[in-house]
Amino acid sequence: MVHDGIDRYGSDVLAAGWRDAGRRVVASVPADPGTVVEVAGDGFCGAVTRVQSGTVELEDRRGQRRLFPLGGGFLIDGEPVLLGPPNPASGGPGGARAARRTASGSFAAPEARARVARASRILVEGRHDAELVEKVWGDDLRVEGVVVEYLQGVDLLDDLLRAEPPGPGRRYGVLVDHLVPGSKESRIAQAVERGPHGAHLRIVGHPHIDVWQCVRPSSLGIAAWPDVPRGIEWKVGVSRALGWPARDQADIARTWQRILGSVRSYRDLDPALLGRVEELIDFVTE
Repeated sequence: MVHDGIDRYGSDVLAAGWRDAGRRVVASVPADPGTVVEVAGDGFCGAVTRVQSGTVELEDRRGQRRLFPLGGGFLIDGEPVLLGPPNPASGGPGGARAARRTASGSFAAPEARARVARASRILVEGRHDAELVEKVWGDDLRVEGVVVEYLQGVDLLDDLLRAEPPGPGRRYGVLVDHLVPGSKESRIAQAVERGPHGAHLRIVGHPHIDVWQCVRPSSLGIAAWPDVPRGIEWKVGVSRALGWPARDQADIARTWQRILGSVRSYRDLDPALLGRVEELIDFVTE
């Protein structure tokens, strides 16, 4: 109806497409291998590994695989999408975005899914341990909502547990240097595990004297980590043996940044550390 030159009802209400006016359009995305999606119903996030008989298989960062029907109910970067059959040649024009792998080797989840920090957390002995874990597992930890804190030594673990005790909804995973039979660190860990908080924490460790040794020598361009005589502070002895400055703490800090800078992914780390960190992430996110 037109009144005084104004169409009060706009275009013809019976025109094609009038039912969709104002409706949000959901994008259709081909389920190409490697495409990272989230299941809107339960938060499962994984990369497409296979499409068959109207279903899509997704694999999460832990290697768990699940099948879902193609169609709606998926998110990419927090936005709803319809998953359709894959392109004949994945990665071609119009293909879905390729999966990105994090430094830990897992599939990167959509950035929009970073979570509020959990009460559970991972504790490490010092700043260097925390920085190394952050560099390799930081993306995974932010998605899981896990915070890494450092203790300034496993000797202080018992004090922290008394001040902020763990519980069923507040688990602690603890990463310890030099956790070998008979070591001081091993005795402390065993005593804590036998204590009142043992049911809600897990203590694991690597065999090396310091987390520096968890970086593969080949990544640094050296043949091996040097042996340091007893009585010499380990980091100072290593730096001197390798011909690096070790006059003061500032030199040691610069050496650590050199070591950390050589780490690009999990491939630059000793497997003795890799498995332990993954174990702790699984423990605090169960």
